[in-house]
Amino acid sequence: MASSGESVSYGELELRSNRLAHLLRAQGLKRLDHFSVFMENNSRYIETCVAGERTGLYYTCINSYLTPQEVAYIVNNSESQVMITSASKLAVTQEALTHCPRVKLCLVVNAGSELPKDGDTGTLVWRDFAEAVAGFPSIPVSDESLGTAMLYSSGTTGRPKGVLRPLADQPPIEMLPLFAFLEKLWHCEESMIYLSPAPLYHSAPLANVSMVIRNGGTAIIMEHFDPKQYLMLIERFGVTHSQLVPTMFSRMLKLPDADRLQFDLSSLKVAIHAAAPCPAQVKEQMIAWWGSIIQEYYGATEGLGFAACKTAEWQAHRGTVGRILFGQLHILDEEMQEVSKGQTGEIWFKTGSAFEYFNDPARTAESRSADGTMSTVGDVGYVDDDGFLYLTDRSSFMIISGGVNIYPQECENLLVTHPKVADAAVFGIPNEDFGEEVKAVIEPLAGVKPGPELAQELIAFCAQHLAHMKCPRSIDFTDQLPRLPTGKLYKRVLRDAYWVGHKTRIV
Repeated sequence: MASSGESVSYGELELRSNRLAHLLRAQGLKRLDHFSVFMENNSRYIETCVAGERTGLYYTCINSYLTPQEVAYIVNNSESQVMITSASKLAVTQEALTHCPRVKLCLVVNAGSELPKDGDTGTLVWRDFAEAVAGFPSIPVSDESLGTAMLYSSGTTGRPKGVLRPLADQPPIEMLPLFAFLEKLWHCEESMIYLSPAPLYHSAPLANVSMVIRNGGTAIIMEHFDPKQYLMLIERFGVTHSQLVPTMFSRMLKLPDADRLQFDLSSLKVAIHAAAPCPAQVKEQMIAWWGSIIQEYYGATEGLGFAACKTAEWQAHRGTVGRILFGQLHILDEEMQEVSKGQTGEIWFKTGSAFEYFNDPARTAESRSADGTMSTVGDVGYVDDDGFLYLTDRSSFMIISGGVNIYPQECENLLVTHPKVADAAVFGIPNEDFGEEVKAVIEPLAGVKPGPELAQELIAFCAQHLAHMKCPRSIDFTDQLPRLPTGKLYKRVLRDAYWVGHKTRIV
């Protein structure tokens, strides 16, 4: 752990994950069942995932900044039977689990004396994590099989969706095809020293750390990202590999030169970035600073397809997110017809990795073509003559702020419940540091005076019900929102006004 200095050896990880695996079996969880993890980056996080991977279970890592209502939805929707949380998230967890009757056991890391009493919350049992697992065997369970994460992807409308990958009954040592592909692409090896600056509930950091451990490397986990500490850790540990989001690049570039340039970064071999579009000028500054070690990729939690490019390829194709390496790409118009090279259309893939949205056949069907052979997450772009993909827009209006996916419909649905709001539109606008930020445009109820006071009232209202990253950073007002005769909100008209001067609607 980067700040505390606590370390976990491979031997300790083996013993710990086996004990938790036995506990999960004793709790009645069998292959293809589900449990959830809701906590900040800590030294116990990895073993919870490893225990799932060796018992054929689906484990759902939940964003540690969500509200109790949001946590409860994911726990219930994932059909989780056990919850693993931490002392710092105990209050949120306790409130959330009052709405989760399926969960019968909650394990709390570093609980101390803060545990709720059994019986205070119905049949739910609360236990300190370390004490609960201590009495179980440290050898593997007799029926080991491969498990995997079922993470929740933001969407265009409605609630988050659990991305379920089919699991064959195979030994845990055998990886899913998507991760075997990534392992080769990113040159994972036993000698690697990987620095992870992002929350482990995100799919990419979790996948990277998992691959490091599978290859016998060293993973250094930052409790939270600090630009100067990140650079210091590269020098201190001789870091060879890392993955970042563009916001982290921006924050490091803005450090005073005395801080930014004092550390020896020569050990770094591979620096990968993804999760959000990187402004071209930021990437050029990073290449000038770090050299040709910077790699970029484009993909989604769903694993539809995958594009990647190295530094030289990006420089020859400025602005690209890479060439397709996994999955079969199609750029289609609104009539689902293939467009010519260089022409913009929606990005579809002949699905490279099988998936479905858990317990949601309707939304699974919405993401697929009529014949079921292709899938999309709503991105828009084009391919150049050399086969490199460029992103220009998101037809879904999904907002990506600092690498976090935010779907605006949830905020819109909340705002229209406020007694002073007649109608609401939420979308992303440019933000130099985060790529995008959340903007709301409100049509006040007749007789309600718009202005700064109302804006602050509505932002505070959102903060009571939504995680902070989902709340509007600012609010504008209009007499009437543009709706089509069918009632559909014509949001593009609103959003385009904030993107004047940008060649694409992706920063």
